[in-house]
Amino acid sequence: MRDIITIPLTSTDTLIIASDNSGGIGMKAGDHVQVSYETVAYYSFRVAAMECIAAGGVPLSVVLHNFCGDHTWNDLIKGIQKGLVELNLKDIPITGSTESNFPLQQSAIGLVVLGQRSFTKESENVLSAYLKFAVIGSPLVGNEVIDQADKVLPLSVFQEVSKLEKLMVWPVGSKGILYEMNQMFPNKEFTKEMLHTKLDVLKSSGPATCCIIAYEQAQEKKLKKIAAGYYHFITVK
Repeated sequence: MRDIITIPLTSTDTLIIASDNSGGIGMKAGDHVQVSYETVAYYSFRVAAMECIAAGGVPLSVVLHNFCGDHTWNDLIKGIQKGLVELNLKDIPITGSTESNFPLQQSAIGLVVLGQRSFTKESENVLSAYLKFAVIGSPLVGNEVIDQADKVLPLSVFQEVSKLEKLMVWPVGSKGILYEMNQMFPNKEFTKEMLHTKLDVLKSSGPATCCIIAYEQAQEKKLKKIAAGYYHFITVK
């Protein structure tokens, strides 16, 4: 199950709602990770946008819930706009609200991406011997996201990979690669010992710094070309 809600709008279109939140990350003294608010919003937007796109949606609007203070609003918007530019999305409306009555000791935001998908019949992902697997990007969390930014899956690469046909794309969140593999195929139980890769399959991927790809052999050459140095093969035993 993806971390989204789908709501039929018409006989041909579906509304997709994807969200993310961030706490203890920002510029306040009590924050665990000290980064700019532009960076905070950028990575939160990434998560929600990737979930929307992976489900076949096209982002239409962004809603920001700001608990960092009035003075952070413009920087948060800049972070969202940075992500929209990477996805080549223009004229996407951004709205939201700021908690300005009571200051918090730590930074916090919530972010929602609303998207639209042409209606397709939902079907369960089927595991077969013909499928191959890879992770694009690396699982990173906390300060690693900033210090190892060259290993973070770029939004533009994720978007291009998502456009390939007959391919499953699954963003990896804080529970790690192994957890997400089991979400992709709920009728199959994977264990750590079954997944062979140089990446840590139990490690948090924080703000979706990587994604899992399930594909057929014929797509591998094109997939590797798009993903380039972000590609990591997984052998399933």
